[in-house]
Amino acid sequence: MKQTAIEFLISQMLECAANLEDDTMQIIIPRESFIKATEMEKEQIIDAYETSHISMMTAEQYYNETYNLK
Repeated sequence: MKQTAIEFLISQMLECAANLEDDTMQIIIPRESFIKATEMEKEQIIDAYETSHISMMTAEQYYNETYNLK
């Protein structure tokens, strides 16, 4: 099964956390933030799929328009 970008990021952060040493700076990110990010990503994927079926936009055009990128 493919990983989403959020799932990949979480797995990388967990791997890094497992390798931390005592003198390493740590960044604390609440678990709720990961849950919220995963929910947001799921919503975005569903929206993109639904939009692609009713629009003549390309995926890149949809992405740029939705996230205000040029």
